[in-house]
Amino acid sequence: MKVAILGMGSVGKGLMQVISERDLGLVVTAVADSRSAIMDRDGISIDEVLEAKRSRGYCGDTSLSAMDVVMKGSYDVLVEVTPTNALTGEPGLSHILAALDRGRHVVTSNKGPIAREYERLRRCAAEKGVLLRYEATVGGAIPIIHTLEQGLAGNRVLAIFGVLNGTCNYILCRMAAEGLSYEQALLEAREMGYAEADPTYDVKGIDPAIKLVILANTFWKKPVQLEDVEVTGIDMLTNDALRLAEEQDCTIRLIAEAIPDRGILRVAPRLLPLSHPLVVDGTLNAITIETDMAGEITLIGKGAGSVETASAIIGDLLYIRDFHEGRHKKTP
Repeated sequence: MKVAILGMGSVGKGLMQVISERDLGLVVTAVADSRSAIMDRDGISIDEVLEAKRSRGYCGDTSLSAMDVVMKGSYDVLVEVTPTNALTGEPGLSHILAALDRGRHVVTSNKGPIAREYERLRRCAAEKGVLLRYEATVGGAIPIIHTLEQGLAGNRVLAIFGVLNGTCNYILCRMAAEGLSYEQALLEAREMGYAEADPTYDVKGIDPAIKLVILANTFWKKPVQLEDVEVTGIDMLTNDALRLAEEQDCTIRLIAEAIPDRGILRVAPRLLPLSHPLVVDGTLNAITIETDMAGEITLIGKGAGSVETASAIIGDLLYIRDFHEGRHKKTP
């Protein structure tokens, strides 16, 4: 199966490395970064592209763009792993729509387009008879979308609760364990590489809110947007609040919750018993799904990282590969 990859950040490079090292039946025929692109219908040398990116800062021909790959490349699946823009979804949204319109399957880790235009993208994929897979947009290596769509098929999802941002979780853990101030814990998170230079999306709760929108659209009966989520971050939390929680054998975690019957879409710090399954350490993510038949199921794992995100993308690619080869009989 032929694959085109847009984006050569840590996720894109990690994905290419995995494809290069494993016999997955995938042939990379095109790659684009923000400055260039390279295409070959018979397959490109991943090692040469990675070396070009490392040595000169771009992967291919500077006269070619990501959209050239989308519109002219020879591929069965487009992998869209460019940076997220939560406000517009661009340029990922245009890339995905154009690929779907060409009748190509799409796999993405790009949260912006899925959160912003989920219904539009879903309809377009259905009309063209192709698959849109987005496991890597939520929870890193945790197979939450697959669990909701396949593993719990037939169940009614009553609620989802989760720790969906590793940066916030790390900061809260360090504040509680070492008595660090919010500012000290944030600085440490930056030094460890867990927080961006501008951590606003994380600490203000925007990133987990985007992921909550994606989860809600996967099982909710009506489409929702980021504006529908009530959001409170962790940037105003104090050591006093964490000490008071500890006195009650509790702690504080930033929890994203979706409860359709009550119309709740919310991200906010929550007081939880230390024994609660969502009280995970460090940068881990944890997601509890409450269903009518299966009861409560909690998934815990690494919520970020190039290899972890590549794991989710590979899972989607192999799902599509099997579908592409006729092993999945269901209508996309």
